[in-house]
Amino acid sequence: MIEEVQKKAVERMKKTIEAFKHELAKIRTGRAHPSLLDHISVSYYGNEVPLSQTANITIEDARTLAVTPWERNMVGAIEKAIMTSDLGLNPNTAGTVIRVPMPPLTEQRRRDLVKVARHEAEDARVAIRNIRRDANTDLKNALKDKLIPEDQERKGQEQVQKLTDQYVKEIDSLLEAKESDMLAI
Repeated sequence: MIEEVQKKAVERMKKTIEAFKHELAKIRTGRAHPSLLDHISVSYYGNEVPLSQTANITIEDARTLAVTPWERNMVGAIEKAIMTSDLGLNPNTAGTVIRVPMPPLTEQRRRDLVKVARHEAEDARVAIRNIRRDANTDLKNALKDKLIPEDQERKGQEQVQKLTDQYVKEIDSLLEAKESDMLAI
């Protein structure tokens, strides 16, 4: 019973870490990365479709992304979607290739991005703690239903707390790495 609760908690905590990594990847440093455009949707024959499903996104150099639409008539729609996104990017079109230069980050913008990263980290920590609470509730319910003895329930809660500490530490180290990456000039 305890192993089952822990296994479920570990699975959910790993998913939380992956989601946090994905959110951190969206936060832009000065370097170009295809995942920066992941959340942009393009109007494709009347439907909103992720940009990655309408074009090939590659890194041209350290500060430039190249977006190559699979259909020639999509160039304008993709360019408009990139311009209207909240990223503050100005794409340049040359034939069928859209080049997206990454503007250099100002010191103030870097500090703002660090705040965003810290907020995402706090959300991830809260999610981990919620998973801990759910696991502890499952253990208490098992004790109440007399499926496990009291000492096993206490031991299970201690193990869930160790898992929580481990994953919160992982979030902190990911945040620290992202902050140093963002503040490096």
